[in-house]
Amino acid sequence: MLDAPQLLRDVYLSAVDACHPRRVIPPALPKRPPGRIVGIAAGKAAASMAAAVEDCWGSFDGGIVVTRHGHDADVASLSVIRAAHPVPDEAGLSAGLAALGLVEGLDAEDTVLALLSGGGSALLAAPLSPVSLEEKRHLTRALVLSGAPIEDINCLRRHLSAIKGGRLAALAYPAQVLTVAISDVVGDDPSVIASGPTSADPSTREDAIAILAKYRIAAPDAVHRLLSDARSETVKPGDLRLSRSTFVCCARGADLVAAACDAAQRRGIRTQVLGVNLQGLARDVGRAHGEIARHVDELNAPVLLVSGGELTVNVQGHGNGGPNREYLLALAQSLRGDPHIWALAADSDGIDGSDDVAGGWISPDTLVRARSLGLDARDALDRNDSARFFRTLGQEIITGPSRTNVNDLRAILVLPSR
Repeated sequence: MLDAPQLLRDVYLSAVDACHPRRVIPPALPKRPPGRIVGIAAGKAAASMAAAVEDCWGSFDGGIVVTRHGHDADVASLSVIRAAHPVPDEAGLSAGLAALGLVEGLDAEDTVLALLSGGGSALLAAPLSPVSLEEKRHLTRALVLSGAPIEDINCLRRHLSAIKGGRLAALAYPAQVLTVAISDVVGDDPSVIASGPTSADPSTREDAIAILAKYRIAAPDAVHRLLSDARSETVKPGDLRLSRSTFVCCARGADLVAAACDAAQRRGIRTQVLGVNLQGLARDVGRAHGEIARHVDELNAPVLLVSGGELTVNVQGHGNGGPNREYLLALAQSLRGDPHIWALAADSDGIDGSDDVAGGWISPDTLVRARSLGLDARDALDRNDSARFFRTLGQEIITGPSRTNVNDLRAILVLPSR
């Protein structure tokens, strides 16, 4: 008999493994260039990306890795800095200043290899004056809680930073800059991944000001002063200083979804993709997917409904949890205990929101079991308290750091009704 929870977990883990740096970095690298190679790696996958490069190219000639606490890997030739995410800290500030120092004064024979992955925006922090680190921390918290998508959050970050929005590559000129990225953003826009420290930014400071108004963010005065100053404008397409900068994306959300489908099909499960780059509020998408799953055409064989992308939570309550578990709460309510449907939702980096839980899973009896334990799914959703709900049920997905980051995976298994 099919073990639905185990199948869902196996598909998720297989998909994440397919996007690990040890698999995706080697085919993305050209032949090692001559001259000095300075490495700057930032993000949750930064250390494992740097280690994969060392396996292919040998040692760097200097540089840094900055990654989230617990996400480091063995890197022989770069200094490793562990910093906070999603709200930056002093370690992230030190990393940002170190990166700026590393690329200043390079010549045309040098190469900067930038290894970027999700989380790099917070981990590589260097706010422009007069914005302080504490003021940037305040703004980051407000944006994360607002439910703003990463594109909007990173637009603001670019215009407040001395390193993002193409400024790192501009400072490195005339050195060659090669960026290899693992994308955790919908659409894989180079200017959004880690806020684009090596990529041109078409957005403007007026766009950043509009985002503050859109989400009713009470930003510190220093932020408004900087955004009113031309110094906050980022490096634009066509800038000569970016003429020696190239960009390669070696893994993305679409690859995660494709790998999940492959893993399911190898196990004899038919797949249907609901979307590769889904965005929106987690609870809204969960309800919509519940309606889709309940009305799947009558089948004689199982089908797995797969989707990727990055959902958000508009935090109104005082609970804890992330978009994957909030999605599952809404999905469970929409499914109404359908006896033929199981589901899993988890982030590929092993972190759903800000805690060390990747996501969760639901079964046909999830709501019944919850009530027997004194849990109310609707109340948990109202209070944004999905973490306690799934922890109490014992239906969390805990993997530890995956050392990659290609957005979320959602998988709904619909079994035949006869």
